[in-house]
Amino acid sequence: MADLLSLSLILFFYFLLSSSQDLFLFVHAESNNNLTVTPINYDLYHSSGSLMHEIKALVHRHPNKFSMETVKAGNKGYGAEIAVVTYCKGKRDSPEKPKLRILLSFGQHGRELITSELALRILSILSEEKLLPGMDQASLNSILDKVVIKVVPMENLNGRKLVEAGDLCERRNGRGVDLNRNWSVDWGKKEKDYDPYEENPGTAPFSEPESQIMRKLAVSFEPHIWVNVHSGMEALFMPYDHKNTTPEGLPLQRMKLLLEEVKQLHCQKRCVIGSGGGSVGLVDFYLNLMRGLIHISY
Repeated sequence: MADLLSLSLILFFYFLLSSSQDLFLFVHAESNNNLTVTPINYDLYHSSGSLMHEIKALVHRHPNKFSMETVKAGNKGYGAEIAVVTYCKGKRDSPEKPKLRILLSFGQHGRELITSELALRILSILSEEKLLPGMDQASLNSILDKVVIKVVPMENLNGRKLVEAGDLCERRNGRGVDLNRNWSVDWGKKEKDYDPYEENPGTAPFSEPESQIMRKLAVSFEPHIWVNVHSGMEALFMPYDHKNTTPEGLPLQRMKLLLEEVKQLHCQKRCVIGSGGGSVGLVDFYLNLMRGLIHISY
């Protein structure tokens, strides 16, 4: 299982890094320091509706590999829904022959359009409608036979729709809560650069339907590996993100070594590696909660 963990981590970072080379959002800074953002180029990016339509069609074309469900939740007059695609090739997971469980989540912040494009690209590769350049397909299939992957292509659909309506820098959900601050680890903690608008944690931990859905998914699926994909910088983060330290122990040492290998192979040595809190002062309660809630190793 340990070797499969290593292979799978490298494989999926290869997916991410190989798939992102031709997807861009252009931001131009004027001399007066006001930012002007180029309107969404739908020749480069799908609309949320178009992207989800393509994913549904892809799943429909490959029923032997994919299944898809839409999970809904709501409270206080606000509702959300999250699509979850499950990939399982060959024989299903069983207690006798357990498979490695991987959770990939994208689009937690509405403005990070490229992440959901990556989700679509990865699903296309898993379907074999697209191929990874330089990857031996037989070797890839031998790994994929041993895994179950759940993909959340667009965690924050309501926030994404706000971006598409013209609020291009919006990261929060449809009622102004940062889903990356709505989990229970150190909920409400304010760092020195805390922005109450951008980082509104909500009225309580898991107050938001999107967070509730993701918690339920994590608890029921119990992934061995979880990758939460964001955009905005070149970095490969590991716990912890809410403080300037990393956990101790062999699994975390192996994680760091794997990230170093991915950096050497695919980042031209540019990617920052380590805890988000220690490397750039990032606070990501989601990453820490996932590790604490269901004891994810990677």
